[in-house]
Amino acid sequence: MRNNLVSWHSKKQSCVSLSTAEAEYIALGSCCTQLLWMKQMLLDYGMTSNTLLVYCDNMSAINISKNPVQHSRTKHIDIRHHFIRELVENKIVEISHVSSEKQLAGIFTKSLDLNSFLNLKKSIGLSEY
Repeated sequence: MRNNLVSWHSKKQSCVSLSTAEAEYIALGSCCTQLLWMKQMLLDYGMTSNTLLVYCDNMSAINISKNPVQHSRTKHIDIRHHFIRELVENKIVEISHVSSEKQLAGIFTKSLDLNSFLNLKKSIGLSEY
C-alpha cells in the first residue's frame, strides 16, 4: 500500500489466552513472523531493510516485548512467543504504540461509527468514485 508492504490475515488463535495483553502479544508474534518472512523475501531479491517498525495498540503487549525479564505476570505465556523480545533486543523489530483511533487494522476488525470508518478509510487510501 503506497510505499509499504502489507500482509493481512485473520484467524482464530491456536492457543487459549488468559488476558487481552497475552492475546495481543501472541498476535504481535504472528506479525513478527510475517515480517521476518517478508524481510527474507526482500533479501532474496537483493533489497535490504533497516529495523522493521510494528505498530501495536496494546501498551501491555509492548511492555512485555521490551522487558527481557520474566515476571510472574507473564510466566503463563508459552516460551515460543517470547522470541519477540530477542527481535526487539537485536533491533530487528521496533514496536511502537499507536492509539486505537489511528489503528488502521481497526477498519477490518471492528464495527466502527461512521466518522471513525470514514477517517480510517481515508487513511488507508480508499476513496469514493
